[in-house]
Parts: sequence; C-alpha cells; structure tokens
Amino acid sequence: MMRKFLSLLTVVVLATSALVGCGNAGSETGSKAADSNAASTEETSKDSSESSADQIKIAVIRNLPSDDHTKQFLDGCKSEGESFGYKVDTFISNGDDAKFQELVAQQIQKDYDGLIISHGKAEYSTDMLKPALDKGMKVVTFDTAFKDGVVPEGITSTAQDDTALAKLSLDEIVAASKNKPAKVLKIWFGPGIPPLDRRDAIYKQYEAEGKIETVEFIGPSTLDDVQGEVSTRVAAVLPKYPEGTVDAMWGSWDEMAKGGNKALKEANRKDINLVSIDVSNQDINLMMEEGSIWSATAAVDPKLIGIVDTRLLAKKIKGEETPETYDLQASLIKRSQLKADTIMDTLKDVVEGWGQSDAFNEPWMDELRTKNGK
Repeated sequence: MMRKFLSLLTVVVLATSALVGCGNAGSETGSKAADSNAASTEETSKDSSESSADQIKIAVIRNLPSDDHTKQFLDGCKSEGESFGYKVDTFISNGDDAKFQELVAQQIQKDYDGLIISHGKAEYSTDMLKPALDKGMKVVTFDTAFKDGVVPEGITSTAQDDTALAKLSLDEIVAASKNKPAKVLKIWFGPGIPPLDRRDAIYKQYEAEGKIETVEFIGPSTLDDVQGEVSTRVAAVLPKYPEGTVDAMWGSWDEMAKGGNKALKEANRKDINLVSIDVSNQDINLMMEEGSIWSATAAVDPKLIGIVDTRLLAKKIKGEETPETYDLQASLIKRSQLKADTIMDTLKDVVEGWGQSDAFNEPWMDELRTKNGK
C-alpha cells in the first residue's frame, strides 16, 4: 500500500513540475536565444515586462547582417515603439533569404498587430506578406521590392532617397577629381538588393553622361564577410593602378567601403579619395583618423528610419491613413565637418537637419510618450 502511495505521489510531483515549467516558458519576455548556426538573431527588450492581453505587439524583421546600420535601425524601431507602450520584438536573418522568409512566416502565425519588414526581395516579398494582410495585420516595409514593382494594397513601402544618396556621393567624387571623367573604383554588390540597385542606376547614368569612368568593379561574392572580402579583392587590384590613375573609390554601401578603406590604408594609397553611402559610428571614427582618405559619405540616419517606420505602423494600427510610399531625405557628411567628439547622436550638431523629422508624428503619439515617461 505504501509503495502504491509513493508511486502516486511521484506522478503528482512530476506532473506539477511539468506544469510549472510550461508556465515559466510561456511568460518569459526577456532576450530570446538565437540560432547561431542558422545565422539569425532574435532580440527582445531585456527589461520588458510581461505583455498584457491588450498591449500592442509588433515584430521587426530585417534581411541584413547585424552591422551598425542594422543595429541603429532596430534601435529606432524599439525606442519609438516602446515610447508608445508597444512590445517590440526584432529579428535578423543575416541576408539569408530562406531564413528571412521563414522568420516572417513564423511571426505571421503569432499574435502580432503589425510587422516592419526590411530588405525583402521582389521574387518573394509579395507572396510572403499576403498571409499577413489576409490575417488583418498591418505592414510597413523598408527597402523591400515587390513583384512587378507593385506595392500590395495596405502596405506602406519606405526607402532612403537612394537617387539623392547616389547623386550626392558621385557629385562629390566628380568635383574633387583631377581627371575628367573621374576614374573610379566601383564597389558594389548585386543585382538583387533594392537600395543598391537604385544607387547603381544613378551610377550608370553618370557613366553614360561621361562624368565618371569605371576602371574596376569590385564586390563581395556573398554577404557573409563583406568587409574582409572587399578588402582582399581591392588589395589584389591596386598594384594594377599606379598613383594618379584612379581618382576615387565609390563605396555604394558603407560596409563595403570599410573593406576598401582597409585595403587603401594598408597599401598607403593616399592618392585615392573614398566616398561612400550610409554612415555609422565606426565610419565616423575611420573618417576622422589622421591621414584618412575617406572624405565624405551620403546618408540617412538609420535610427530615424526605424522611428518613422514605427510611426507609420502605429498610424495603420490606429486606423489612420498612410501613403503607399515614403522616401527619407538624404544628407552629405564631409570629413571636414566632423569634430573630435562627433558620433551618430551628435551629427545633428554639424549636419543641418540630421536625424530630425516630424514625419507622421501625431498629437496622440506625444500623449502616449508622456504617459509612458518617454
């Protein structure tokens, strides 16, 4: 009899333990573990409290590596969303299209009110997001292309003004070059990444107009090690071009520009001017190094992109009207403007209008910020 009682007691204890374990797992809202082998990252607010049933929840999913630009974009989404009292979860796929689509499909199956999607490609984005729209989820995209160039009804598609970014950077190269047309080492990756494709269209326009001449086109084969691969490839071709035969290197993305900068620095090539697109704290530090040949970059504040995208999504969730597309204004940042203490957060002190926008901000958003102490 005692043996049967003990056996019954053991079953009850084990069952109770299992239930407790399930309860803890279900209520956990801190940082979630990422699958390092799958090259994906899931980040959630470490200090967020357990979300209430009526709390608005959004997911931000980005199809790029975890570089400075990505981190700042995600920070913009999180900080703005949390200022509204939203729960914001972020995910990255490291440029793995299959993993990206899997991450999006997983979040669509959950109870999110809205999605911010970054860097989806035309061959799958339309079909990938249809289940979200069918489910009634609100969607804002950034640098995402769609089938036949048609943005699905209900989605707001945002982008940096890539035409302006390319023109600002290329005009800087043309103005500073001794040769006419300017002799350029082109650093680019594609086709297939919408912002880089748009920048390349302007580059080709400048070629056709005789403003620039490409002496060499260099790019990484994948996005796994952009800086390292570009650095190696640039270093390999530099000996072909004696001093004075190349005016500038055009880095169509700052991650690639950093690789080019490393190769130029190691080869002591002070004769080649580096001009790029996009900016980060690391870029600023490299531009300010003594003897740096990195003279300028054209950029949009990546944190501001995340902020504006989150405002658009908030308006959609509230049922307010939003545009089909929106482009964020570009700025040119020159090395000569930077000060010893300049960082991303203080660029606004040296670049007029940097990081500031009232786009899609509403009085009710200010009320939410006040309510949440933001």
